[in-house]
Amino acid sequence: MTRKNINKPDIKVPPELQHQVAVTTLDKIYNWGRASSIWPMMFGLACCAIEMIITAASRYDFARFGMEVMRPSPRQADVMIVSGTVTKKMVPQIVRLYNQMGEPKYVLAMGACASGGGPFKEGYNVVSGIDKFLPVDIYIPGCPPTPQALLHGLIVLQKKIEKEKLSTSEWYKKEFHEEIPVPLLGPDLMDPRKFSLYMEKSKTVEEDQTTIDISESSIGEV
Repeated sequence: MTRKNINKPDIKVPPELQHQVAVTTLDKIYNWGRASSIWPMMFGLACCAIEMIITAASRYDFARFGMEVMRPSPRQADVMIVSGTVTKKMVPQIVRLYNQMGEPKYVLAMGACASGGGPFKEGYNVVSGIDKFLPVDIYIPGCPPTPQALLHGLIVLQKKIEKEKLSTSEWYKKEFHEEIPVPLLGPDLMDPRKFSLYMEKSKTVEEDQTTIDISESSIGEV
């Protein structure tokens, strides 16, 4: 972000001081610092991860945008790039890592698999999009996306961060508590947030089965 973007346009700075003084708002300077120091979490899932690695290498080098610090610890990262096929066995670990990241944090769904299941959508072991479990901020199309596409997605995320306001940000509110329940891997993947729905459905199935048993016994008696 340049000095021109930081300056508050309705406050005029004398020409002789324009190269020494910048008048801005707390939102702008704070968001400028955050957008210029995006730290992705360092993990990959499938072929999209290779494109992510290439983006960090010398040819594309997203260090030019302040994104070069890829952290192996979720405590030190603020962007999760879900790069590749999300299997049901991997979702609990992804959600657990997301919960361990500090606020504010963002999620990029990189590629067709992370966005909607991709060519494996009908597979028995693949989740049809990470947005079923995590709030996704940016979707990056492609199978796999090119390094340029990932760079574009990160730049779009920067623009989103620059527009946020401290006064309306949810993570600064006292009542904010965003911890997503970790899915349970049983016979199938179960979301704890939907347990009440599961119980209602199982109860309905049991009642229907009881009705069928009663009707069959009545037929036998006749």
